[in-house]
Amino acid sequence: MAGIKFENVVCQYPGAERPSVSNLNLDIADGEFLVLVGPSGCGKSTTLRMLAGLEDVTSGRITIGDEDVTYAAPKNRDIAMVFQNYALYPHMTVRENIAFSLKVAKFPKDKINRRVEEAAKLLDLTEYLDRKPKALSGGQRQRVAMGRAIVREPRAFLMDEPLSNLDAKLRVQTRTQISELTRQLRTTTVYVTHDQTEAMTMGDRVAVLNAGVLQQVDTPGNLYDHPANEFVAGFIGSPSMNIFSCPVDEQGAHFGKSVVPISPEMRSKLTGDRISIGVRPEDLVMTREGEGIRAHVDLVEELGADAYVYAVLSRHQDVTLKQTSPDRPAQAILRVPGRSAARYDNVWLATSGKMHFFDPETGANLEL
Repeated sequence: MAGIKFENVVCQYPGAERPSVSNLNLDIADGEFLVLVGPSGCGKSTTLRMLAGLEDVTSGRITIGDEDVTYAAPKNRDIAMVFQNYALYPHMTVRENIAFSLKVAKFPKDKINRRVEEAAKLLDLTEYLDRKPKALSGGQRQRVAMGRAIVREPRAFLMDEPLSNLDAKLRVQTRTQISELTRQLRTTTVYVTHDQTEAMTMGDRVAVLNAGVLQQVDTPGNLYDHPANEFVAGFIGSPSMNIFSCPVDEQGAHFGKSVVPISPEMRSKLTGDRISIGVRPEDLVMTREGEGIRAHVDLVEELGADAYVYAVLSRHQDVTLKQTSPDRPAQAILRVPGRSAARYDNVWLATSGKMHFFDPETGANLEL
């Protein structure tokens, strides 16, 4: 096992207008499970592939333990990678697939058998060792790919969206198994996903990337409660945070018919006369007429214990809602108890809990 460090790492492909990964500085502790998360094209898989040696580093330095591996060949980095598409040999049995890397490295047969049996026991694959991949389910195939990585006893595991080919229920089950397994092995793990639910439930820490730039690295709880900027606030959390643009004057921020006090310190950081207020769906509530913001309910999604209410803000108000899609009007999302009495009607929205304050120009969190 070993820690991993990225120092001012840049990856820019020939002919590209901007780097795919820009000036990345990231410390991953020995034995830590770190998740790289972000939207498609943000540079997370490129970062993982640079660590594996599958992409060239334009500038900067990557170390595993005390060893500089920036320009080392993949085979000399002592890492094991689990791919999205399993990458199993169809003509080999599960036992042969798991043992393949050890066989190539000319390990003694008794040592190979011992490691394969141990990995199969960890992954509940013992009864499938003599089957071929075509006779396995998607989740079982992914566990075989995990087993192939485990038997090598590498310094680090690299996982590139390993659950994206599985159905929803199997993803949850396999996600739990991977989390339990990596905590047992205590091997440094870098896990790439675009699914922020996976990131929040699996990672010791989560690194959020956008357009090749690292936005924030923190524990899942701190990312949720203390986002560094508007992008992280909107990306982390499902459903995503509501971002309202509100006018500011000497009284404070005008959240519709309500006034939210703004500290002198936050006001001094503002670059204009408006402020972005972020409210999580669970902190947005329906209130009595004349308080907060007027809106019209478009849809109620019943999920059993919870329900999500989608509402469009009424026109002719100073408050606007950040639009996530250019093809449809922006909607405020509320999380309410299931089987509620919410109707498709006009409502008033107010906040009942924590709010987050951002500068509309820079996106920075004004409270940090």
